[in-house]
Amino acid sequence: MKHKMNLLNKLGMCLLFLLLCNKIYSQSYVGFLEDNYSGVHSVISNPANIADSRLKTDINLVGISALYGNDYLGFNLGDAFKNFGDTFDTANTYPSDDNFLALNIDVMGPSVMLSMSEKHSLAVFTRGRGFFNLNEVNGNVLKKEGGFDEDEDFFLEEDNVYGSFSGWAELGVSYARVLYNQEEHFIKGGASLKLLQNIGNVYAYGEDISFDYNSNTREVTTTGYLHHGNTGEVNEEGNFGDAFGSRNGTGIGADLGVVYEWRPEYDNFKKLKGNGTSITNRGVNKYKVKLGLSVTDIGRITDIVGRDRLYDLNTTQSIDNFDGDVLEEALLDNFEMISEKDSKNYALPTALHFNADYSINSKFYVNLNTDFSLTAKNAVNTGGILNQYRLTPRFESTWLAFYSPISIIQEVGFMWGAGLRLGPLYMGSGSVLSSLVGKETKGLDLYAGLKVPIYQNNLKDKDNDGIVNKEDACPDIPGPVENQGCPWPDTDKDGVLDKDDACPDISGPKENKGCPWPDTDNDGILDKDDHCPSEAGLPKFNGCPDTDGDGLADKDDRCPQIPGSLENKGCPDTDGDGLVDLDDLCPNVPGPINNNGCPEVTIEVQKQLNDYAKTILFDTGKATIKTESVSTMVDIIQILNEYPNAKFTVEGHTDSVGSSSSNQRLSEARANSVRDFLINEGVAGNRLIAIGYGEEKPIASNTTKIGRTQNRRVEINLIK
Repeated sequence: MKHKMNLLNKLGMCLLFLLLCNKIYSQSYVGFLEDNYSGVHSVISNPANIADSRLKTDINLVGISALYGNDYLGFNLGDAFKNFGDTFDTANTYPSDDNFLALNIDVMGPSVMLSMSEKHSLAVFTRGRGFFNLNEVNGNVLKKEGGFDEDEDFFLEEDNVYGSFSGWAELGVSYARVLYNQEEHFIKGGASLKLLQNIGNVYAYGEDISFDYNSNTREVTTTGYLHHGNTGEVNEEGNFGDAFGSRNGTGIGADLGVVYEWRPEYDNFKKLKGNGTSITNRGVNKYKVKLGLSVTDIGRITDIVGRDRLYDLNTTQSIDNFDGDVLEEALLDNFEMISEKDSKNYALPTALHFNADYSINSKFYVNLNTDFSLTAKNAVNTGGILNQYRLTPRFESTWLAFYSPISIIQEVGFMWGAGLRLGPLYMGSGSVLSSLVGKETKGLDLYAGLKVPIYQNNLKDKDNDGIVNKEDACPDIPGPVENQGCPWPDTDKDGVLDKDDACPDISGPKENKGCPWPDTDNDGILDKDDHCPSEAGLPKFNGCPDTDGDGLADKDDRCPQIPGSLENKGCPDTDGDGLVDLDDLCPNVPGPINNNGCPEVTIEVQKQLNDYAKTILFDTGKATIKTESVSTMVDIIQILNEYPNAKFTVEGHTDSVGSSSSNQRLSEARANSVRDFLINEGVAGNRLIAIGYGEEKPIASNTTKIGRTQNRRVEINLIK
């Protein structure tokens, strides 16, 4: 009778832990984290998400996400629901020299997020995480119920392998704030700081490992070298003791993230209070496109008190002598330990995440998410994730959301899932649909949880007047904020609102601010049409008067009191010289325009003036004009009046009798005497200048009496 040998439980268990470690196949809470109403959960992928959140407060009670994936076993999920007991017996297996298996559990414990203000948000969360991974494992060791017939030879070659199992608890604090908010551009950033308590960690890595069993000799020959390390103590039952003890190690981790939102319709999300101050509608999403970038799980668990042992596997021994039911016990009992040192610290599965969210409208979105591992594949005792790409269409509202993530995951392949958020309940899977629709599945994930969400108020504006309903005195009728959201009244029904109507109780046109037009001068023409509203006038002159009746309105008439012709702008031209009287210095005597309408003094006139002036007689040795010369003075005045704009010099001359100084004084006195006489008779003083020349300018000889008589004279000369 053939017997199953106990190699799988002893030697095979060692093989199961010879893994490439550092890989989980998927992100937790697939689809739910992209939801704008995921609240405190959103810090898992990007701590910046909680700034400007759609929730005032979010309290997570409990949530769990479990992920499984492999390329060895394929089963139909529908068959599993029908008869779960036979699922794995009837499942297809795909053993190879390079099989993959991964399991991840992520428990979100009591956690809370607070939106402290429009710019600042804070979250405190608790989280338990566990990674179990197998990679590049020879799947032949798992066939046939996990064992081999001891009467058959077998050979298994693993070559170089790396592996780990890790579990830890997190207590984290996240802070996020708005960094930039100008018109259509919005940026927010955030960071999480996490205190880590290691629960347990086992890792192994080796070189050139193989197993060769000879059924005739019942001996197994093993080759290679194996490092095995553990965190904390492992008891005889293979369990981790002192789960939260100081021996297991502690650490600090961090997440960093930034989010950019493009808000082309940013003005639509600004509302007003009743007092006119602005308020942002925080209850709705404002972006058309949202882009997020984050790095998560930066850090490591240190201060581990554990052992890292190197074993020499190069030996041949009978399976009858193979002892040990626990991995570490089996290694110690059956192989030579070459060295022993402190176990290595565990490095967190640092990853880079990029997220792009497109808003089709206020309810429907399409999300593209990518996750990339930032840790080396063959790093010892180091966590990591499998790279993946995910497209998630979703319907999203305050109390209800549906999403259907479609993923391509490294080493797992295509997955299609569905999720639901209904008030406090959230549940879903990133693979449930592909598992049900496909013939078989090699991966499955599920998550569910309960929370207490308290949403931001969605500011309603029923009448679209920009004022929120609760601040709007007339929420059903649009109106300005100056009137508390109510339309302005129009008491007199003249089409001019009372706020703009200077006469709210009397109808009037808009052009006069709602008041009737006045007729100030009572001429029957309204002021709006009256060009002279303060003076009564005639309709044909647009309400302006024509005082002199010359057919030209006073406002256009240069001589409104004297009739005149239209050509002369209502002024007369008495002397007909082409210069109106108003501008004519000689309105009664024709004269050229260039001489201001006055006649010009001719040579003949000049001669006549001097002929008269020379006959002016004075008392001997005095400046007194004799009476018989008055008639001559009158003639001179008449001539001067004919040329009112002409200016003249009145010049006095003497003979040479007497001293020159006395003659000079006498000539000046006589010139002034003539000038004064002319002024007294009405000739303008500014037209006359008196000059005395004494005996300087004789016109005849002073040696004769006749000559001296001619030299005693007065001349009146035109100033040119």
